Amino acid sequence: MILLPPGEMEQVDGLELSGTEREILRLKQASPVTYPYRSVQVLEFELRTRSRIVEAAVGLYRSGARFSTFANSRCNERYWTRLDNGGFRLRNDVTPAEGIRDIYRNGWAYAFECATAMVIALYKGVLEAIGEPAFNAYFGGLLLYDWKYDSDLRIISVPGGEAFPGDVVYFKNPDFDPNTPEWRGENGILLPDGNYFAHGMGLRSGAEIIAELNTKRRPGSTVSAYRLDQVETLDYAYTLGLSNVSARIGSRLYSL
Repeated sequence: MILLPPGEMEQVDGLELSGTEREILRLKQASPVTYPYRSVQVLEFELRTRSRIVEAAVGLYRSGARFSTFANSRCNERYWTRLDNGGFRLRNDVTPAEGIRDIYRNGWAYAFECATAMVIALYKGVLEAIGEPAFNAYFGGLLLYDWKYDSDLRIISVPGGEAFPGDVVYFKNPDFDPNTPEWRGENGILLPDGNYFAHGMGLRSGAEIIAELNTKRRPGSTVSAYRLDQVETLDYAYTLGLSNVSARIGSRLYSL
């Protein structure tokens, strides 16, 4: 259930929403959990950003970027510097927006593991939601490595929380084969159709992801993989604040 300040609930029906945004709204309205919003603008921004994250997840799947371990990762070195640990550091002469968008344009030049893929899709969704000026002002010096991310991305872990399209969940493989530790689990971004974008597996249902992980267990194991209840989501009210910023070179001008 969605809870808004008095007099604002009536504005929800007048929002111009895409099909994906309307579906996310329906799911939240139908939930037995109450989700309070300080304004209808925050709700609208969340719906828009979630839809951009969904688009970014599907776009990353279609980009041609490959799955790899950190040891075998690769990147387009015109935009990123590959580090010894397998991570990518944005070059000083490249803007954050250019670096993220190149992954989608030239995916064939990139290979990385699933946690990095999740962060890339979240960055891309936020970029499209808040625009280049604010994104470049707040996300300079990007490092893409595992679950390392800029503090302004503001990811919140919700134990036992519901997942909605645009959220990240984790499928744990507790008895993974020690010869392939990269399959100790799989991150996935929930899509509106109930499937997930799981880098290295594609667009799969939860059951299909679990079945795939079960093929990568310790020989003889009968302990199944499973989805954790914990959900990773964005602090959308905070991110909306970033979008309300007019960026200047070398400074930040708040217009909240």
